[in-house]
Amino acid sequence: MIEFDRFTLDNGLQVIVHRDQSTPIVAVNILYNVGSRDEHPERTGFAHLFEHLMFGGSVNIPRYDEPLERVGGENNAFTNNDFTNYYLTVPGPNLETAFWLESDRMLNLAFSSKSFDVQRDVVVEEFRQNYLNQPYGDAWLLLRPLAFKVHPYKWATIGIAPSHIEQASIAEVHDFYERFYNPCNAIMVVAGNVETSKIKLLVEKWFGGIEKGISYQRNLPLEPEQTEARTLTVHRNVPFDAIYKAWHMCSRSDPGFYATDLISDILSSGQSGRLNQQLVKTLCLFSEISAFVSGDIEAGLFVVTGKLMKGVAMDIAEAALQQEIDKICNHAVEELELQKVKNRFEAMMEFSEMRVLEKAMNLAYYELLGDAGQVNELVQKYTSVTAGDINSEARKIFRPENSSTLYYFSKNEEGVN
Repeated sequence: MIEFDRFTLDNGLQVIVHRDQSTPIVAVNILYNVGSRDEHPERTGFAHLFEHLMFGGSVNIPRYDEPLERVGGENNAFTNNDFTNYYLTVPGPNLETAFWLESDRMLNLAFSSKSFDVQRDVVVEEFRQNYLNQPYGDAWLLLRPLAFKVHPYKWATIGIAPSHIEQASIAEVHDFYERFYNPCNAIMVVAGNVETSKIKLLVEKWFGGIEKGISYQRNLPLEPEQTEARTLTVHRNVPFDAIYKAWHMCSRSDPGFYATDLISDILSSGQSGRLNQQLVKTLCLFSEISAFVSGDIEAGLFVVTGKLMKGVAMDIAEAALQQEIDKICNHAVEELELQKVKNRFEAMMEFSEMRVLEKAMNLAYYELLGDAGQVNELVQKYTSVTAGDINSEARKIFRPENSSTLYYFSKNEEGVN
């Protein structure tokens, strides 16, 4: 059980405080309710760009990292389709340094033209290196727009093309900051050996004077139901053929999410997952294969990816994969197998509650979903899933007309020039 207090400043900043007396380290996590789904289709990659720009200097602090490192702190950030998360850890006595740093870049991110140019070049190079010049790197750039035709999940966090960032003006980027990086669009979690009353005073001192900003009202287009199977075939300079299959699934808040997540564990949790046991070890059709849920807040994707063994025909490998999909749709999961994946999830949750930073992140995320208290209900929700729930969700998801398949062939294998 993770206990916490919460309060909200007049400017809309939501604050959660969790006391953990077992650690001298305090974690500060600030989640901004903006992700790649909030970008303009012709200016994608902005949310990810800001993950870099937020470390590029604010009105009173030209270099974010230096003051934090001097007091023994560490920091990082990540961006996804739904939100952007900034986090740091610092020794308890130096906590106010963290508040100073975070409040100043929320108050006024004073990135210069030089800083903007540098970070823009970094992101463009990251796009090219990790997605365009990396083997299999463009798979998600191809699979997302195959599965999504309307919803902004159709582009990856990195964006649709490097040109979107290359052509962005500093005025466009500053407008993005003004719209999304403000107190009423943020959730702050402080976790460690702290007292709520003292944290409240510090938050008021450092964040209370920041203007609220404009409340963001998200109004995204709904993805129409997919009514026919979609496929795309590409040939690339990669060593092995690969297959990427995606099916539309429920949203993160849907009651069916927990069964769906367990389906991915049954199919592909470690060496004992069904796909690995049957398709890698027994039939030797794949060198590696995995199944996972995208975990998006809105309706996302259930994905299976696999690299074929040399010489294995794509249709043979896909047919064997489909047999395993059919099994989980049509045959009840044995109780022992289901209990095994439930136990694994429960153990994972126990370990996460030992780490103060993970607790801070989880509290912020579930507050974004509607209530941080949901983090204390997760184990019960997963353990209450039945074999019937597994079959029911599997049949909803794994319909042929609900699938999008990317056939990713090696040029060497196919003899294509």
